[in-house]
Amino acid sequence: MRAKKLSHFDRAGQAVMVDVGSKVETHRVARASGRITMLADTLQRIANGTAKKGDVLGIARIASIQAAKRTSDLIPLCHPLALTKVAVDFTLIEEGPAVECVVTVETVGRTGVEMEALTAVAAGLLTIYDMCKAVDRGMRMEDIGLLEKSGGRSGRWTRGPEPVRL
Repeated sequence: MRAKKLSHFDRAGQAVMVDVGSKVETHRVARASGRITMLADTLQRIANGTAKKGDVLGIARIASIQAAKRTSDLIPLCHPLALTKVAVDFTLIEEGPAVECVVTVETVGRTGVEMEALTAVAAGLLTIYDMCKAVDRGMRMEDIGLLEKSGGRSGRWTRGPEPVRL
């Protein structure tokens, strides 16, 4: 099996923005997820809408969408993209307790939207932290990762079962 090379470095090892000019435009989709664990009381405040700063999940949803749109401003070698869709879903999980964030990003273009989906998840979870930190500084963001992507030369990819970590 031939080892894959990192695409963001030239032959001299210098960082470069990948040239996607000759790639064909295709419909591209990426879905990412993550969660933030917290105290049960914090989750209850989010669920009841009684957090001091207001509608935690509503603000986190806007933050996720904005982050997806601004990913190229945050990630140095990421291409600016015209996104066609950003959907953000939150699920409250009592056993944890936690909030799960799943973001789906779409475009028609020459490069994928994986970074936009991942950035959106991170920003949404960070916003939940920011809005609830006054009552729970011990919240922890976990398991941020790509769930699936489609489109482009590499086609479809779906996260398989997690490997056993020793």
